[in-house]
Formats: sequence, C-alpha cells, structure tokens
Amino acid sequence: MNGTLSPSLGNLSYLQLLDLSNLKNLNGPIPPEFGKLRRLTYLFLNSNQLTGSIPATFKHLSRLERLFLNNNYISGIIPFSVIGSLTALTELGLSENQLRGSIPATIGKLVLLTKLDLHANNLSGSLPTTIGKLKSLKYLDLSQNTIKGSIPKSIGGLSALVLLDLNQNQITGSIPSSISGLISLQFCRISENKLTGSLPPSIGHLPSIQRLILENNKLTGKLPATMGHLVTLTELFLSNNRITSKIPSSFSNLQNLQTLDLSRNHLSGELPTELAKLQNLQTLDLSFNPLGLVSIPKWFAKLKLFRLMLAKTGIRGSLPRWLSSTSISMLDLSDNALTGKLPPWIGNMTSLSLLNLSNNGLHSSIPAEFKNLRRLMDLDLHSNKFSGNLDTIFSKGTDDPIGHYNSIDLSDNMFAGPINDSVLQSSAMDSITSLVLSYNLLKGSIPKSIRKLSELRILKVVSNGLSGKIPVELGDAMGLTTILLSRNNLMGSIPGKVINLNELKEFDVSHNQLRGEIPPHKAIIPVSSFIGNPGLCGAPLPPCERS
Repeated sequence: MNGTLSPSLGNLSYLQLLDLSNLKNLNGPIPPEFGKLRRLTYLFLNSNQLTGSIPATFKHLSRLERLFLNNNYISGIIPFSVIGSLTALTELGLSENQLRGSIPATIGKLVLLTKLDLHANNLSGSLPTTIGKLKSLKYLDLSQNTIKGSIPKSIGGLSALVLLDLNQNQITGSIPSSISGLISLQFCRISENKLTGSLPPSIGHLPSIQRLILENNKLTGKLPATMGHLVTLTELFLSNNRITSKIPSSFSNLQNLQTLDLSRNHLSGELPTELAKLQNLQTLDLSFNPLGLVSIPKWFAKLKLFRLMLAKTGIRGSLPRWLSSTSISMLDLSDNALTGKLPPWIGNMTSLSLLNLSNNGLHSSIPAEFKNLRRLMDLDLHSNKFSGNLDTIFSKGTDDPIGHYNSIDLSDNMFAGPINDSVLQSSAMDSITSLVLSYNLLKGSIPKSIRKLSELRILKVVSNGLSGKIPVELGDAMGLTTILLSRNNLMGSIPGKVINLNELKEFDVSHNQLRGEIPPHKAIIPVSSFIGNPGLCGAPLPPCERS
C-alpha cells in the first residue's frame, strides 16, 4: 500500500484496534488526529516508512495497551507527557527509528509494562532511575543507542526481567551489586560499552541466567568465584576486557556451559584441571591472554570441544598428538612458539573446518595426509617456515556440500614451485573467496584456470618469482575486489578486462617488468601501484610517447 495516513481516521471514535503494520510504502507523518481515538487499545504502525515525530496528542490514548511504531523513520524526542500518560501500556516498541534525546523519567509510571524495546535509535542521556519501578517488565532492549552514565542501582528491582540488552551504548561505571535482584534474568547483554571496575560477587546470584555477554568493555579485577553458582549458564562472553588473575576452579560447576570466551584479557596462572568436568563445553576461547601455557594441557582431551582457540597463550614446542583423536572443528593456535613439522596425523583431524597455525615456527612440507581434511574450509598458515609445493593443499578432498575453501593464507613461508593449472580446478577450490600467497618462492606463470574461481574476491601474490603475462582470464573472476601482484617478474601488458573489473577496489602490479599503455580504467588506483615497471606508461603514470 502506498500513500499517507489519513487524519480522518481520527474520527473513528469507537475504534479499539488499528493495525496498519508492514505496508512497506506507507509514508508521511502520524496525524495528530489519532489522539482522538480514546477507545484505542492496540495501535500497530510498525514496519513502514513513517516520518515526523510522535504526536503529543498520543497522551490522550489512556486505554492503549500495545503501541508499536518500530522500524520506521520517526524522529524527534520521546515526549515525556505522552509516556507518562499511557499508564495502561503493556508493550511499547519504538525500535529502529531515528529518535533522539533521553528516555523520559516518566517511563516509571508504566507499571504494567512487560516489554520495552527502544533499540537502534539515537537515544542519549542516562538510564532513568525510575526504570526500577517497572516490576512487570520482562523484556528490555535499549541496545544500539548512545546512552551514557552508569547502570542505576534501581535496576535490581526488575525481578520479572527475562531479557536485558544494553549492547552498543556508551554506558560507564561498574555493574551494580543490585544486579542479583534480577532473579528471572535469562539473557543479559551489556557488551560494547565502557563499563569499568570489577564484576560484583553478587553476579553469581542470578539463578536463571543462561547467556551472559559482557565483552568489549573495560572491566578489571578478578573473576568472582561466586560465578561458579551460575549452574544454568550456557554461554559466557567476557572477551576484550582487562580481567586479571586466574580462572576460578569453581567454574567447573558450570555443568551446562557450552561457550566460554575469556579471550583478550590479562588472565594468567595455571588453568584449573577441574575444568575437565565441563562435558557440555563446545567452545573454549582463551586467546590473547598471558597464560604462559607452554603446552596445551592434556586434560583438554577429556573435553568434547567443537572450537578451541588458544592464540598467543604461550604454547611452545610441537603439536600434541592427542589432538588427532579429537573432533575439534575449529582450531586456532596462532601467535605462539610452535616448532617442528606439521605431523602426518593432522590428517586424522577429519572434523576440521578451520585451522589457524599462523605466526609460529613450524617448518616442513605439507604431509600427503592433509588431503584427508575433507571438511576444511578456512586455512591460515602464514608466517611460518613451510616449504614444498601447494598441490596437497589445493587438491585436498571435500565432503560435499562442505569442505570447499572460503579462504587460504599461506603468506610469509617458503612454498616453492609453480601454481599448477590443474589444482586450481579442484573441487576444493571452486568457491574460494580469499587466496593469499604473498612472500613465498613461487615461480612460473599465473594459471589461466584462475578464471574458474568465480567466487574469488581477494588475490594476493606479492613478492614471489612469478613470470609470464597477467592472464586476461583473471578478468573472468568477476567479483575480484583486490588484486596484488607487485614485486614479481611479470611481463607483457595489463589486460583491460582485468583492470576494469566492476568490483575492483585495490590493484597493485608495481615492481614487475610490465610494458605498454595502462588501459583506461574506472577504479581510482594510485601511481604507487604501477611504479617499478619502466615500460609502463599512461594515466596515472606519465603519458605514452607517440611516434
């Protein structure tokens, strides 16, 4: 339906329900005349293209129980007088608009409210302390705004609250100890704010909590041992804070825990062996903590992990063989001090979909058994000392429909030899989006079969020994956004089909042996992307000399 809301609708004085939601092309302001609909109990105008502000006349809709204006382009402030007058409201949805200003303190008068959704607006100011009066509130979503100030202690009065989402705001201060009053809380997300201070011990007294998400803040201090009381907890996200000390052994009581993400903190000390009791744990991420693990604890083998992330945790030496008997799907051991060879038993890790061993000291060719990783889709081995050719990696098996590469990064190694035309045509390579082979010892030409990589977005083969021409067939990979081929021995001209790829954003062929005129192109490519090719001319380089 097209058009605007007619003011004459305000004359339907006996109307109790008005649902004009999800009409897509309904636009213009909400007529102030709607304030005359004094018998109205339900008003649904959500998911349209309405503009203007919330009419001040809405204060007369004293029987209104459910008001949904979400997913429009409504702007201005939330009128204090309106909010304070709608005392019969049980559900209020104003999310995904362009509302600004503070949340009115009069919100505390809506004591029957069970749902308050204001997410994805431009609201600022602090949370009103009166919010603690909403004793019936079950659902509170204020995420994706610019709310400042601290969380009021009065929030502990929301004993019926099941969902609390304050994600992506600018909330400061510490989490109040009164949080223990949220006895019905199942989902709590206060991530991506500016919270400081320690987690209060009272956070361990949330008897119904299932998902606790506090990542991307500035929390400090120790993890309270009382958190071991959260036996209903299934997911705990505390990454990217400044939490110190050890993981408490009491965490072993979290028998329902499926995800534990403590990455990017300042945790240290031994990991408690009692954590082996967490038999429902699927994801463990302790990456980027100064744990000084030296080796991955053997008791990890008792866990039934799907995802194990231990980047930059101080691991040294060779890969432990017990990994071969696990069902781990995602393994990240990057930024450690691993040494030795990539062992043949890696081929037994047939559940692997992601393997990241980058930034270590591993050295060897890729064992033939690597081909058994039929589910592997993301591989990152950059910054090691791997050698040999790439055939084993590119031609590994697949387990359809999975096991087709999304990304491969083999840069900063000692891989050598040509890129064989046939291996780029393997089924494992047919949907790859990112291929990074820079800073190796690769030779030969770029295979024409690269045209088969129809999903390819990023191609980086900087600083190798590639020779021959840039194949015009590269222009058949229509989705390419990045082509970096600098510092090789490429010859011939730049194909116009390649430099004029529609999606191309970054192109660099500097320091090769290319010749001829740079084809006219739409992408903005700097001079630095062409220098070091004495035979090249034309914009953005100096013009070609005409004989």
